[in-house]
Amino acid sequence: MIKDLWLVGIGTGSPGHVTLDGMQALRDAAVILLPRKGEAKENLLALRQVILEAAGTRAEIRSFDYPERDPALPYAARVAAWHDEIARRWSAALHAAPDGPVALLVWGDPALYDSTLRIAGRLTPRPALRVIPGITAIQALTAAHAIPLNEVNGAVKITTGRRLRDHGWPEGEDTLVVMLDGACSFAGLDPEGVHIWWGAYLGSPAQRLLAGPLAEVADEIIAARAEARARHGWIMDTYLLRRGSTG
Repeated sequence: MIKDLWLVGIGTGSPGHVTLDGMQALRDAAVILLPRKGEAKENLLALRQVILEAAGTRAEIRSFDYPERDPALPYAARVAAWHDEIARRWSAALHAAPDGPVALLVWGDPALYDSTLRIAGRLTPRPALRVIPGITAIQALTAAHAIPLNEVNGAVKITTGRRLRDHGWPEGEDTLVVMLDGACSFAGLDPEGVHIWWGAYLGSPAQRLLAGPLAEVADEIIAARAEARARHGWIMDTYLLRRGSTG
């Protein structure tokens, strides 16, 4: 039974993206849960281990196999069943665990397009939650390109590749941040007057950045993304789109 669950944001996997509070939480935890996502993503586990070494934690490390989504189910049902199974595997991995806080390392920020909080809500009884935010992919992206997130007095829309692909550019918005886009949905937009700033593996030695008018760099980004994913076995990327401005 998990009494205290700490969700520690780790940015895009760089130890420098973990706050001092996050590092202290990793040192103070009794148990740290690490997901195993298969051989193709072993370096994701290695990145987590680098962060734990940097923190100097003495927690007991427990691993669990990350489940796959069932592609036969409709999207909402597929995600719900997947979350249920992850929660079950957390509980199974913590059987007879020592007393004390359990920590999970969360890519990006636990509150921004991440489901860890929703999965934690499936645990019975519900643990006491503590969330330690890390550097978000959005912060890492704008910092890497040295651009402001918003225009003067301007709004920013944060959305997903799925929504951009299904619904197009949101009406009345000039700046979009797009996350979770494995299909390069920007390629389906009218590129006229649109500038893109793209980044992958932000803050890591493998960081890749491309920027420019969408009409000129879309194909280059698609090719770079495919090549990087093939080389590393995984990719974490995001991008910012802006109409009528170059930053």
